[in-house]
Amino acid sequence: MTESQISQVRKVVTAIPGPKSQELHKRRLEAVSHGAGAALPVYIEAAHGGIIVDVDGNQLIDLGSGIGVTTIGHTNPQVVAAVQEQVAKLTHTLFTLTPYSGYVEVCEFLNKHTPGNFKKRSALFNSGAEAVENAVKLARKFTGRGEIAVFDHGYHGRTNLTMAMNFKAMPYNSGFGPFAPGVHHVPMSYPFRDETGLTGEEAAKRAITYMDKRVGAANLAAIVIEPIQGEGGFIVPAPGFLKAISEWAKANGIVMIADEVQAGIARTGKWFASEWEEGFEPDMFTIAKGIAGGMPISAVTGRAEIMDASHPGGIGGTFGGNPVAAAAAIAVLRQIEAGGVLERAQAIETLLKSRLEAMKAKYPVIGDIRGRGAMIAIEFVEPGTKNPNKAAVDAVVKHSHENGVLVLNAGTYYNVIRFLPPLAITDELLNDALNVIEEAVAKL
Repeated sequence: MTESQISQVRKVVTAIPGPKSQELHKRRLEAVSHGAGAALPVYIEAAHGGIIVDVDGNQLIDLGSGIGVTTIGHTNPQVVAAVQEQVAKLTHTLFTLTPYSGYVEVCEFLNKHTPGNFKKRSALFNSGAEAVENAVKLARKFTGRGEIAVFDHGYHGRTNLTMAMNFKAMPYNSGFGPFAPGVHHVPMSYPFRDETGLTGEEAAKRAITYMDKRVGAANLAAIVIEPIQGEGGFIVPAPGFLKAISEWAKANGIVMIADEVQAGIARTGKWFASEWEEGFEPDMFTIAKGIAGGMPISAVTGRAEIMDASHPGGIGGTFGGNPVAAAAAIAVLRQIEAGGVLERAQAIETLLKSRLEAMKAKYPVIGDIRGRGAMIAIEFVEPGTKNPNKAAVDAVVKHSHENGVLVLNAGTYYNVIRFLPPLAITDELLNDALNVIEEAVAKL
């Protein structure tokens, strides 16, 4: 099935999962480690724009984008063309052995578009977790210090170091320790659950006091924070929180790392989510997911003096910045730079928030609507309280999946539904998906 054959409409032609998916799932259970779970065991054959098509012919509206990866849209024509051209010319040499131009061009794009009025350099890797690991390595090398601080409700990956940085044990960490030492968890600004009236500056003071007294500023190499937390449930810190944290870091020689793996690359309606907080000045950025339209590539971009702190050969990796993935990234970055992509993310926010706020006014099971751009979440509660309501989320997700809408849950308490649609999705598809979701909420 080619992209031209995939109409941008929802179609449910069998039960979901259908018979072919069920048969494939039996094979999967025999062949694949059970540690690799499946949020929805439908087996995808093709995709385009905002629609994914399973092996049974069902067309599902995708509100997950592979967890924020296909931001530019499934099988984006420019990405497909770039990959096809590149794969016929060069698939691999290893950049640190014999380099190639695509790697350099991706780094030039990132140096240009990450926030911060200072000289920057970049390095390319494979995954978000790998980017985080390397950012921490470089911060430690640059400062000569060993400790790092991260925030409650945060998520950074599945490697040994990044598991230590995660807040939630299940499903990411449980039973896989011991983990890397030197990681300290700090109170986050969570406006919906913080005490009423707590400002961003006050929440930052709480976090800074913890870091100063518990760890000691002189021992901290880096502070790592998601400007909008992903797996934590799209928590947007109160205004002033990020600015105050970064000012304290700067005053104490601590490297400020913005983990933009999920929130970066046009997802929130700006190149990077860090740009939404005036005065927030990260020294380094970790970048992945949406950068290459589905191809595996990640990056660390930061102050030149930090990025150059390593001796030659200290950072790298066999597949990091692979030529085919780099070509895909260039195709994505060129489209964002050309215009219209950031504006589309902001238009999606307007549509989503309008519909969801109307639902919130009708259904007291919805406690909070938050996020930016095409990164919006609903937090479900027991009506009349702020008690997390996981059962409501489970019911809404089940109904949505059965009716051809792929949605994702999230949150420390498993009580959040997050919306990460491809920016190529049409208003008609979004409204159709929201109609299905509202049906589920009304049933509650």
